[in-house]
Amino acid sequence: MQIEKVLENIGMSPNEIKVYLTLTDNGTSKAGKIAKLSQIDRSSCYNSLKKLIEKGLVSYVIMENVKWFQVAGPRRLLDYVKEQEEEVKEILPELQGRHKANKQEGQVRLFKGTKGIKTIFLDMIRTGSNNYVFGSEGQLSDRMPEFVQQFNRMKNEKGIKTKMIIRKGRDELDNSNSKHRFLNVKSSPAVTNIYGDKIAIIIWTDEPEGIIIENEAAAKAYKSYFDVMWEKAE
Repeated sequence: MQIEKVLENIGMSPNEIKVYLTLTDNGTSKAGKIAKLSQIDRSSCYNSLKKLIEKGLVSYVIMENVKWFQVAGPRRLLDYVKEQEEEVKEILPELQGRHKANKQEGQVRLFKGTKGIKTIFLDMIRTGSNNYVFGSEGQLSDRMPEFVQQFNRMKNEKGIKTKMIIRKGRDELDNSNSKHRFLNVKSSPAVTNIYGDKIAIIIWTDEPEGIIIENEAAAKAYKSYFDVMWEKAE
């Protein structure tokens, strides 16, 4: 993964990334030199330096009335991310209370891209219910191999079991927490997951999309449909 993309993902702006990497590559420098090497104007450079200092990722010393800026060690990035995580944990109880107060039965949420799909699978982990799946062609393993290892580990830790109905003729990796049965059906990019009072439908196109339908009655109906297919499957 590109360094710039990771830095963007943890909240740095494009100019902050340029300034941060310029300091990383060139060591302690004055603002004018940083702006020139970063190829941004001095005003934008100063704003980025200010924000990086506030994040604790850059510091400065004054020598002969001139500020010399230096980047903190790379491991400071991990501390910065952990600090953000702790701040989010502090406000979670209040946010969850607000979320539940305004939650509507039957809500539907749409997700796009691999990050959106990851959010769906992490919701399965948070829900903690067994998962009933049909239509899988192994897309998660093929498209997101690193995440699928994390997902399986979290499933094992939570004790989440999976039943999968898959197309006859395709191989499926054996998993101690999964059971598989086969039906003679056509392949499809759409995969349905039923867990708790939710249904997640993931469509594995070039840019994958998915929806979560949170409705107890609908989930029970889908689960009944799954049970009928499970009994007919081999």
